[in-house]
Amino acid sequence: MSYSLPGAPGELPHGEQRLRDDTRLRWICLGLVGATLGLVLFALLRSPMKDDVAWLLWVARQWLRGEELYIDIVEVNPPLIVWVSAIPVMIADALGLTAKQVALPLFAAAALGSAWGTARLLRGVAPLFAQPVATFAAIACVLLAMPGVEFGQREHLMVIAVLPHLALLVRKLEGLPVRRGLALGAGALAGLGCALKPRYLLGLAVIELAGWLHRGFRIRFSPIAAFAVAGLYAASILVFYPAFVERAVPLALTLYGGTDSSFWVLLRESRLLLAGLAVCALLLAVTPRRDPLFSLLLVLTGFAAAATIVMFLDGKNWFYHRIPALMMVTFALLCWVIEALRRGAGAARLRPVLLLAALAPLTLFAAQTSGRLYERLVLAVEPDTTTEVRLERLIRREKVRSYVAFSEWIGLGFPVINDTNVTWASRFDSMWALRGEIWKARQDGVAPEEWPIRHWVVQDFMEGCPDLVVVDRRGEAMNYPAILSQANAGFAAVWARYRQIAVVDGLQVYRRQGEGCGQAAGTG
Repeated sequence: MSYSLPGAPGELPHGEQRLRDDTRLRWICLGLVGATLGLVLFALLRSPMKDDVAWLLWVARQWLRGEELYIDIVEVNPPLIVWVSAIPVMIADALGLTAKQVALPLFAAAALGSAWGTARLLRGVAPLFAQPVATFAAIACVLLAMPGVEFGQREHLMVIAVLPHLALLVRKLEGLPVRRGLALGAGALAGLGCALKPRYLLGLAVIELAGWLHRGFRIRFSPIAAFAVAGLYAASILVFYPAFVERAVPLALTLYGGTDSSFWVLLRESRLLLAGLAVCALLLAVTPRRDPLFSLLLVLTGFAAAATIVMFLDGKNWFYHRIPALMMVTFALLCWVIEALRRGAGAARLRPVLLLAALAPLTLFAAQTSGRLYERLVLAVEPDTTTEVRLERLIRREKVRSYVAFSEWIGLGFPVINDTNVTWASRFDSMWALRGEIWKARQDGVAPEEWPIRHWVVQDFMEGCPDLVVVDRRGEAMNYPAILSQANAGFAAVWARYRQIAVVDGLQVYRRQGEGCGQAAGTG
C-alpha cells in the first residue's frame, strides 16, 4: 500500500517547509551578525582608538601600577569605568597583547551577550519576538554598528548593561513570569551600567513610573536591585575614594562648563534624535494600551526621553552623549515597523502615513550609521593617513622617551601614548582644564584660586621635561606657550630651548634641545 503526501509533486509538507524556512532565517540572521561584527572589529582594530576609551585604558594601567586615582591622575569620572577598563588591561598583559586588542572584542562580546539575553527575555511577549535569533540579530547589529568610533564609551556600555532590565519590565507589564534570581541579576547589571554615568538612573526611574501608570503599582525585584547596587557603589566611593568627592567633583563643577554648548546648538544638532523621539511618542499614542506593543514602546520611549534629558543636562555637543537615546528610539521604531509589516493591511489602525513617519528617521539613522562605519573602514584600510599614526611614527623616529600635547583634543595624547609606550608628561589627558580655568576667569573676573591649572600644567611640564611637544594652533586654539609663559617665568626660559622640527596636519611639533628642564618658579 502506498501513501501520497498532499500538495503538488515534489512539494514538502507544510511543517517541514516551515522548519526549513526557520533554519534558513536563523542562518541569515547569524550571518548578518557575523558580517557586522567582522566589519566593526576590522574597522576599529585597524584604525586609531577613540581617545576617551584609550585614555581610560591608560588610566587603568597606571592605577594597576599603584598610581592614586584623582590624586596622581586627574580624572572626573567615578572609578567604575576605570575598574572596567582594568579588566582588558590585565588580560592583555597576561596574553602579551595590547589593551586595545582585548578591550574591543570584549566590549563586542558584552554587546552580543546582552542582545542574546534580551532576545530570550522578549520571547513570548508578542508574536514579533517569536524568533529569538532574529530578535538577537536586530539588537546586536544596532549595538555593534551604531556607535562607530565611540564603541566602548560609557554610554554605549550603559545601554548594553540596561537592555535585559528593560526586557524584564516589558515581560512584567504583560503579566509574564520572571524568575527572582534573573530579576535580581538583571537589575544589578542595570544598576552598574547606570553607575558608569549616574544621571542615567533617571531613565530607570522614569520607566518604572511609566510602568506603574500603565499597569498599577507593583513591587519588582529588578529595580530594587538596580538602585541598591547603585547606592552601594556610591557608598563605596565615599569610603574608598574620598578624593573623588573632594577633588574630582569640584574640579568638574568648576571648570567643565568651559566645554559646554548652548541649548540652541544642542537643539539643532539633536534635531534628528528629537524627530525620532516625537515619532515614537506618536506611535505610542495611537497604539491600544492592551496591545503588547504598547508596553514595549512605553519602556523604550520612556528611557529614550530620559536619556535625551540627560544629554541636554550634560550640555555637551558630543555624539556619544546621544547614543543611549538614539539606540532606544531605533529599537522602538524598528519593532513598530516590523510589527506593522507583519500584520499587513489587515490591521486597519496601521495607516501608511504612520509607517512612513517611522521609516523616515530609521532610514536617516541607518544612513548616518553607515557613514560613520565607512569612515572607520577607510581609516582601517589606510591608517597612515591619520594624525595619530603620523605622530606615532615621528615619536619612534625621534626616539622620544617623554611627550605631551598642548591641545584640547585628547587624541593627540591617547591613543598615541598607548601605542608608543612613551611617558606622558601631564596629569591631564588634554588641555580641557586649562580652557576651563580661562573660561571661569572670564566669567568671574578672576581665576579660581583653588584650581591653578596653569601652574599645574607648568609643574608637570618641568618635572616631566618632555622630549617632544605638539602644539595645536589650528582654528581658534589658544596660544598655549604664551599663556603658560605669562603664568610662570620658568616655563618661558625652558620653552626657549624647544625648536620646531615638523608640522603634522597643521600641528606644530617641537623638540627639546639639550638635557634637563630645571625647576619651575612658583609651582605648588
